[in-house]
Amino acid sequence: MVPQQRRVALVTGSSRGLGSAIARRLARDGLAVAVNSLRGEAQAARIAGAIRDDGGVADAFAGDVTDEQQVVNLVAAIAGSFGPIDVLVLNATGPQPEAPLSDVGWEDHLAQLDFFVKSPVLVGREVLPGMCERAFGRIVNIDSEVADRPPPGRSAYATAKNAQIGLTRSWARELAPFGVTVNTVAPGFIPVERHADVPALVRDAYLASVPAGRMGTPEDVAHVVSFLVSEGAGFVTGQRIVVDGGRGLGS
Repeated sequence: MVPQQRRVALVTGSSRGLGSAIARRLARDGLAVAVNSLRGEAQAARIAGAIRDDGGVADAFAGDVTDEQQVVNLVAAIAGSFGPIDVLVLNATGPQPEAPLSDVGWEDHLAQLDFFVKSPVLVGREVLPGMCERAFGRIVNIDSEVADRPPPGRSAYATAKNAQIGLTRSWARELAPFGVTVNTVAPGFIPVERHADVPALVRDAYLASVPAGRMGTPEDVAHVVSFLVSEGAGFVTGQRIVVDGGRGLGS
């Protein structure tokens, strides 16, 4: 059992990629971290084990954050191990198929909304009463630059991400009097494990559009999340921070 003075964080979809970088960073910040994956996969256990090897507190918790009963069970399991959740980072995502608008049906929109609206609603329903009662809570959504720069073929994804931004701002307004902040972080193109080998032409074209002159890293995003969930960020809410090396300045 973790001492109650240690804040507890749930990072959804944190068994790999950007989510795992956020989980590792929050653990280094001193939080007890629940590493979440869809199923009880070995990768989530490896991430939690690596955090513990570095002196942090973490464990792996399986659960589909788009399923109501699994969310109830997930939050209860985390509370049983670490205590109530103080910090919620909503990072989980699913397949992001590309298709021309003529081939995108309502079911395709619902599939994206499941992750970016339904999931926050389900998890929020379980953790918000406790946050409000304790007068402390930090919620961070992970959206995407695609919300502002939608490429052809990504209409369902871009639409759902914009809905996620609206959810963030409406929650922030309503929850501010209770000491709960709600913000969102929008990464630019961030290579993670599944596309670390970026083709040279793609990389060069991207770098030409980024004033910072380099590719972003998962750690760049994790640094911003770290600030937003900190004690010192209590007066920052309803904000969207774009982590893109300045790429949006040329829009």
